[in-house]
Amino acid sequence: MSTNHVGSTSDGRLTGIIRRRPLVSFFVLALGLSWLAWTPWILSRNGLGVWDYAFPEAFGTSQFTGMLFGAYLGPLGAAFVVTAVTGGRAGLRVWVGRLLRWRVAPRWYAVALLVVPMAVLLLGVLASGGQMQAPSLVAVALYVPALVLQMLTTGLAEEPGWRDFALPPLQERFGPLGAAAILGPLWGIWHLPLFLTEWGSWPDVTWVNVIEFVVFSALFNVVIMWLFNRSGQSLPIVMLFHVSLNNTVTVFWAEMFPSVGGAQLQHVLVIGAAVAAVVTVALTRGRLGLPPDTPVAGRRAPETEKIAA
Repeated sequence: MSTNHVGSTSDGRLTGIIRRRPLVSFFVLALGLSWLAWTPWILSRNGLGVWDYAFPEAFGTSQFTGMLFGAYLGPLGAAFVVTAVTGGRAGLRVWVGRLLRWRVAPRWYAVALLVVPMAVLLLGVLASGGQMQAPSLVAVALYVPALVLQMLTTGLAEEPGWRDFALPPLQERFGPLGAAAILGPLWGIWHLPLFLTEWGSWPDVTWVNVIEFVVFSALFNVVIMWLFNRSGQSLPIVMLFHVSLNNTVTVFWAEMFPSVGGAQLQHVLVIGAAVAAVVTVALTRGRLGLPPDTPVAGRRAPETEKIAA
């Protein structure tokens, strides 16, 4: 009897904390659950080599068996738990609704599927001094299947948490730029333990690589936020935009720009993301596409204000 009472009290305290601090609870759970689940992979021969065990490989990498469960458990799992506790079934319907918001104007699919690959290839041409090679037919054939795989792994694991759950309340409380300053770096920090594995090219990774990745995440997040706001908070569009970057770099970069790799590639991506973020902030006057009637930082914007680009 007393044991059950203690358990009920503990559960009540936990749900009470989540209800009072939903955003803090989400970030703590998103980072903590992923990092905990990734620990065996980090300690294995695929990482630090503390344990004499290697995770099975699929498609030439152990990321599917070592990393994917933790990726799902963190942002996706944390968003589900916090939404269920704070919003119940109604909250979950809103959350899932954005995930299923496929019916948007065709131009947003064009943006999600074409803008990032074109920008990445342009950066490659500039960085390589025009020394570009045509991709192989195998790479071209693999692009769409790899994109679908990225949607079901990276996209589904991350975006329902970072952008679907966390972004709307962050923007309402801190405004678009304040939300960007919080969400972008935390998104990058979430990846940090992965630099101790094959995902992060361990043991060749340096502190510069880690810092550049967090900076890139913060900058790229600014553009993702604009697309989220302007597409009517369509998560499929955001997912496509996000994984288009991963997929283009993974499938095409090494074949098309063999002279630009490793640390130089990360420099190029940071510069490209910085330019894109600055242009986005300037053209939208800091609203990042947020509609004018959306509450920002505790105040409602004037209804006469025009929607930013």
